[in-house]
Order: sequence, then C-alpha cells, then structure tokens
Amino acid sequence: MKAVIPVAGMGSRLRPHTHTQPKALVPVAGKAILAHILDPLIKAGIEEFVFIIGYMGNKIEEYINERYKSKGIKVAFVVQEPREGTAHALWLAREKFDGEDEILITLGDIIININLEKFLATESSVVGVKKVEVPGNFGIAELDDSGFISKLVEKPKIPKSNLALIGIYKLTDPKLFLESVEYIVSNKMKNLGEYQLTDALMHMIEKGEKITTQSVDNWFDCGKKESLLEANAILMNRREFKSTNHEFHKTILVPPVSIGKNCKISNSIIGPNVALGDNATISYSIVKNTIIGSFSELQSAVLHNSIIGNDTTLKGLSHSLNIGDNTEINFTG
Repeated sequence: MKAVIPVAGMGSRLRPHTHTQPKALVPVAGKAILAHILDPLIKAGIEEFVFIIGYMGNKIEEYINERYKSKGIKVAFVVQEPREGTAHALWLAREKFDGEDEILITLGDIIININLEKFLATESSVVGVKKVEVPGNFGIAELDDSGFISKLVEKPKIPKSNLALIGIYKLTDPKLFLESVEYIVSNKMKNLGEYQLTDALMHMIEKGEKITTQSVDNWFDCGKKESLLEANAILMNRREFKSTNHEFHKTILVPPVSIGKNCKISNSIIGPNVALGDNATISYSIVKNTIIGSFSELQSAVLHNSIIGNDTTLKGLSHSLNIGDNTEINFTG
C-alpha cells in the first residue's frame, strides 16, 4: 500500500512559528508533527510515500531525506501550486499512485491515535472518524443502517450527524477515486472556495463505493497553539516520558518531560509536560506545559502553556506566550 500525505498548507493559525518552517515540522512531544505521522505508518509496514508539498516544501523534502531515506522507504514529492484544496492536491499527485490496488491518505497536520493495523486490514474503503461537539466545523459522515456512509458533507450548516472526518482514509478503489476527483476538478465544483476531498468521496459513494468508518482514540488538529499543547501533554503521557535519567545542577524534573540532546539546565524546575529541543539552555526558571525549540535560552523565567520557537532568548518573565523563531525578549532591563 502507498501512503499519500498532503503537506502543502501554510499553517496561518500557527503563526509566528510557521513564518520560518512548515506546520508539519513544528515539534510536539520531542519530534515533528510529521514524524508522529510517519513513524506508525512505517512500523505498520508501509514503505512507499508520496508527499504533496507547497509552502516551504524544500524544508519538508530536506527533513524526509535526512531523517527517513536511511530507513529504506521510497519517497516521491509533488508540488501543489496554486493550493486549491485537498482534492486538488491529490489530483496533481495522481500519476504517483495511479494503478495502485489500495492507497492510504493521511493529512500532514494531524496526529491520530488509532488502531492502525485494524484500519489497514479493513476489507472495504474506510475513513477515520470521531464524535465532536461542534460538527459544523468539520466534514461530517452520515451512516446507513448497515454502518456504511450514506452521505458526506463538508462543514454543514445544519449537521445531521456528529461524526467528524479526522483526516485519514484508506481507499480500495483508487481508480474510482481518481475518476471522482477528476469529475469535481473538471466541473469546477469548489466548495468553500476549494476542491474538497469530502466531495470526491461522496461522488464515489454515489457511484456505488462502500465506505465504512473507524473511530479514533485521540485526534489532534495541530493547527493552533491550544491543540498543539494539548497534543504535547497527552502524547507525553507515554511510558518513555514518565521517568528520566537526566541530572542537572540544582534542578528538579517533574515527569513527563522530553529533553533533547546537549541541553544545559540549572537551578530550575522543569515539568510536567515540557518538551525541550536540542541544545536548549535554561537557568533559574520554572517551566510547565510548554514546548521549547532547539538552541533557545531561558533565564529567570516562569512559563506555562507556552510555545517558544527555535533560537529564541527569553529573560525575566512570568506569562503564557506564543513566540516564533529567532526572537529575543528581555524583561530584566
């Protein structure tokens, strides 16, 4: 099975962090969002990937080539320009998966906790879903009495279901899928200003395709600060983060914590739910529920519920912040 991953979005809701890197490379629980997507797929046996890139796509390509080529996977890159929706992105990449027996599509800005083996083994086409409180903000699936999808609607004004599509799809008839995408694109059937994957899947259903659903345990749309910090806290509740062998001068570590390589910490309290990038330096600070980028420096700071970008210097503060890369803030005078 070949996995197709659209990662062309600008991530405007995550600015200023996405001014200097694509959203898929923003760190969560010690590694990039994209790594949280790829690692389970590779572990499940998927060896071929198609990445649809756009905004800062060169950084995505560099990251994949540096981190994953050695793992023996095959990769291809397709540039989406202009960006006109997920269905449009997949249409541009059609030559990379045309002729496949099955394909897996997973969006490049979400982190999902799902029984992947069960999902991939489903005989029919299947999409990941989760019940949500505000269904009008999502693509919504309505089911028939047999448990198959009868209707898909993108951000309905009057939702008739609370089952949200969360961004992972396994399709057993890629040929029909491409015919459906071609139908939508050639007839300029934009919805909310874009060519929607939801509409392509609905066209497949109208042509007789049976699509079922599988609920996910956790799902994080990593498009804003709050969801990133929530994902960081929940992902760090794994065994590997609950104990640490690190020892730093006059410092208390409160698990779960993730500490990158070559970090220097002194006279501080770190945790819980703190992820530090490589080569971070912290002194005389208290930090909890926070993501701190590589090569950043904190001195005499009290931080909570914050995201601090790479190469950032922060001195003397007690606040909740959302600071991008290459920033210097000094409150000590």
